[in-house]
Amino acid sequence: MRKHLLLALFLGLIAALPICSGRTSSAADISGTWKFSVDLDGGGHGEPTFVLKQEGEKLTGTYSGPLGEYKVTGTVTGAKAVFGFDYKLDGQSGKATYTATIEGPTKMAGTIEFSDNGERGKWTATKKE
Repeated sequence: MRKHLLLALFLGLIAALPICSGRTSSAADISGTWKFSVDLDGGGHGEPTFVLKQEGEKLTGTYSGPLGEYKVTGTVTGAKAVFGFDYKLDGQSGKATYTATIEGPTKMAGTIEFSDNGERGKWTATKKE
């Protein structure tokens, strides 16, 4: 009887252990100053600077570039990030949305989309030291 109780206790403890999937739940930290190179599908090019601050999966910061200066918000989940800002240019309002793949601690790349005109593009970014 005692062996059965010990076996039941042992099996219960094993069942309570988390299963390791090889992945971590923590997101990559992209806090810092980033220099972007943006190429729009329509031929435009820009080199904005983002200063990002990450707390867990929450992302905040600033954009400084051809559209002006704006506050940035977004999220980071694993090696993916989505962030952007609302802007006003020539009397027209819009939202710039950046989707990122974090390639390492100092490099990321992705796509951009503007809500007001539907323009899209690709970008790469390097973290300043």
